[in-house]
Amino acid sequence: MQTLFESIDTYLVDHQPFWRFEPFFASQKKALPWVSTHPSLCLWLESLTEDQIEHYKQDFSALVSVITPFFPQLNAFLAQLELVRSPLSGLKLQRGIDAGVPGRKLEQIVAMGEASLLQHTGSEWLEWCSGKGFLGRILASQSQQKVTSFEYQQALCEAGQTEADKQGLTMHFIQGDAFNLDANKVFNSNQHAVALHACGDLHVSLIEKAVDHQLPTLTISPCCYHLINSANYRPLSHLAKESTLQLSQAELRIPLQELVTGGERVKRHRQQEMSYRLGLDILLREELGQQQYLPIPSVKKSQLADGFEAFCYWAAEKKSITLPSCDFAYYMQLGLQRFWQMERLSLVQQLFKRGLELWLVLDKALYLQQHGYQVSVTEFCSREMTPRNILLQARKM
Repeated sequence: MQTLFESIDTYLVDHQPFWRFEPFFASQKKALPWVSTHPSLCLWLESLTEDQIEHYKQDFSALVSVITPFFPQLNAFLAQLELVRSPLSGLKLQRGIDAGVPGRKLEQIVAMGEASLLQHTGSEWLEWCSGKGFLGRILASQSQQKVTSFEYQQALCEAGQTEADKQGLTMHFIQGDAFNLDANKVFNSNQHAVALHACGDLHVSLIEKAVDHQLPTLTISPCCYHLINSANYRPLSHLAKESTLQLSQAELRIPLQELVTGGERVKRHRQQEMSYRLGLDILLREELGQQQYLPIPSVKKSQLADGFEAFCYWAAEKKSITLPSCDFAYYMQLGLQRFWQMERLSLVQQLFKRGLELWLVLDKALYLQQHGYQVSVTEFCSREMTPRNILLQARKM
């Protein structure tokens, strides 16, 4: 695990210019950022048609096959990122256990539950950031052991407790703040702690508290690495602390930038909204001399149908600015051109997405190893079920 971390770290450090940028902002410049250092790569990117860009965004393997000549070590780098899938056979759920759980989410929860049960030690469970306790229900019903479900939102605690009581499950919901010292009260040394898609500092907090309380087992699927309480990522392990990588919140978002796999309607809405935002940015810079990007609030998808000009006036009202009389169609066209430039840039950044995510997960794994845990990093389900499919499991030795 240490060797793997060092290898990923070296590759990421050596290739920083290819992932350490934000395509949205980098697309502002007409020239690609590597035009002087890697002109052949830039010529290839500029030659891509819109259909080709869409194809490579949808098919990562196809992208890798055509871009490898520009990155000679890419295949070796990506090969080491392949993780073993946990050997799951499926769980037979008791009637009612899946009440209220959406289909795709249920598949994730069942897979996570089975993976947790296979590695279970301890005499009870701690479900961290439990929500309504969907995962806890499975663990309680399958193991017949107590589950403590810790959740910030009181309404979710109440809904979860009501359903657990209705089903006769030994679950106890506790409302609390994971970052408050009082959270330590829910821990004891008999627990197997589980967290499905706990965000950023929430899963870091669980790991650190589990070490402090000497929990026998942890099963965690990390998510949303950028949701942290500091400007930059705080490494945990000795190796990560020694690395020259200092990851910002924006860079922690990169692992979450998924390929566009939605339907045509989803893709159309995304292209329309991003083109509108980019076009407005150009308009404000050229017409009003705006120097910095002006963040615009979220917009309802239904509003996009009103057109670019209506979007601009809506945004102007939200930001209390007065728009000049101008050629909106012209700026709309520039926004669309910049959208495709952004998409070209994102193709290159995609190559490093999984590597960055595994760097972050291995940092936690190495930290747990330092504190006497036997650790594994696997996949608990397919990427089609959820792209956040990495499973970190640790057992106290």
